[in-house]
Amino acid sequence: MSRAGLFLRSLLFAAVLMVTTVVWASLCCLVFIALPYRQRYWAISRWNVFVIFAARHICGIRYQVKGFENLPDAPVILLSKHQSAWETIFYICLMPRPLIFVLKKELLMVPFFGWGLAMLRMIAIDRSKGRDAMAQVTASGKQRLADGQWVIMFPEGTRTKVGQQGNYKGGGAHLAIGTNTPVVPIAMNSGDCWPRNSFIKKPGLITVSIGKPISPEGLSPSELMQQVENWIESEMRVISPDAYAKTLAAK
Repeated sequence: MSRAGLFLRSLLFAAVLMVTTVVWASLCCLVFIALPYRQRYWAISRWNVFVIFAARHICGIRYQVKGFENLPDAPVILLSKHQSAWETIFYICLMPRPLIFVLKKELLMVPFFGWGLAMLRMIAIDRSKGRDAMAQVTASGKQRLADGQWVIMFPEGTRTKVGQQGNYKGGGAHLAIGTNTPVVPIAMNSGDCWPRNSFIKKPGLITVSIGKPISPEGLSPSELMQQVENWIESEMRVISPDAYAKTLAAK
C-alpha cells in the first residue's frame, strides 16, 4: 500500500477513535458509573473491543495469540513487552479476568480517556515518590489480586522500538514476591504495525506469545526478573527474527 493510502487509513482510524472515545467516556460518567464493578468493567471495555475491531478493518492490523492455555485460573501478575498503545488496549479484551494496570497518575487527568481509567480501579502512582510508590503498588496490588483481578505491568517502563530491548526494572518482581503471586511473561511485536510515536498504522500480523507462570518462591527480585527478561527477550527473537537481526547487524 502507498504511503498516501496508509496515511488516509490512519487518519480515518484516528477520527473514529476520537469520536468513540468521547461517546464512551460520556457514557462512563452518565451511565456506567452506577454499575457494579464487574459490569462496569465489561461495559467500559467494549471500547477496547471496538478499537481492536476498527484497527483490523480500517488499518489491517490482525493478531494471533500463542500460549493462551498458560494463563492460570488463579491470581497472577502479567509482565509484558511494551512497544505501542495497541497492547494496552488489546490485553483488556484478551484476558479472562479484569486487569489492573500500574500507571502514572497523570494519565487519569487526560480528558475522556482518563475518566474511563479512573473507574476501573487502576493503580495510579506518583513515580517521583520512589519507595513510597512501590509500597503503594504492593498494598494496592495485594488487595486487587485478592478481589479476583490480575495486575499487569511493563517491566521496561516505557515503549521500546522494534528489535530493541529496554532496561528491565524490578517493580513487578517486588510485587510478585511481596504478594507471593506467580508472574506470567508475555512477548509481542505490536510495534511492527503500530509503531511507537507514529501516526501511521501499518497492516500486518501481531503475535502475542504468553509464557508459562513463574513462581516467585525462593527467588530474589533480581533473580525473578532475570527469568522474566530471559524468556521475553528469547521469545521476541522467535516472533520478530528479522527485526533483531537488523539491530545486531547495525551494531
